[in-house]
Amino acid sequence: MTEPPSTGDAAIDSLSALGEDSRRQMYAFIRRARRPVTRDEAAESVGISRKLAAFHLDKLVDVGLLRARYGAPGAIRKVGRQPKVYEPTDTEVRVSIPDRRHELLADLLLEAVLTEGDDETAAQAAVRTAGQRGRERGEAELERTRPGRIGAERGLTSCERMLDQHGFEPYRESPGRLRLHNCPFHPLAAQAPDLVCGMNHAFITGYLQAMGITGVTAVLAPRPGECCVQLGPADA
Repeated sequence: MTEPPSTGDAAIDSLSALGEDSRRQMYAFIRRARRPVTRDEAAESVGISRKLAAFHLDKLVDVGLLRARYGAPGAIRKVGRQPKVYEPTDTEVRVSIPDRRHELLADLLLEAVLTEGDDETAAQAAVRTAGQRGRERGEAELERTRPGRIGAERGLTSCERMLDQHGFEPYRESPGRLRLHNCPFHPLAAQAPDLVCGMNHAFITGYLQAMGITGVTAVLAPRPGECCVQLGPADA
């Protein structure tokens, strides 16, 4: 009788499946979509054929990262065969899916301890440090791209790209509003939500300020299962 794979073997299989670039990008696209995704949509997201996309998607199903079923991604179709759609499972590849940045949090907290002033608490020092790190990230991006004046739409796109790189899994809740599906500091954030949420907010606000992005603001808007920060119109 064939032995079932161990937890370690399953994790290795998941990592191996994500080693291919198109496969990894499609998996990230499906996670961000937060709804069932068809093969055509997945293929279009990375610019490959539907047949090749189906091959990669089925590999992700085989290792337990996606589940597949037949059903319309939106409204129920009443006529004809419904398309095969894919959704993420609850499987977590601890090293990267969803992205965890505990070393970044540790680095920020260490810097806060080393630079804590006489007139601030440890928590205040941590928030200050996170804000400074966000400003440094924004300044580096300005130096690299020299984008000129940045309005709301370009600003949200820039934030979306930066936050994706840092593991927040951003998604557009509406054309002018950005939510963050993942907190890269979870589950540590659950132990000190006020501190970690404050640091996330300060980091993103620092980035917005350094980039000179107008018309966009970061606010604390906690929602179960997501990062506590939301980006939207400054006058909302």
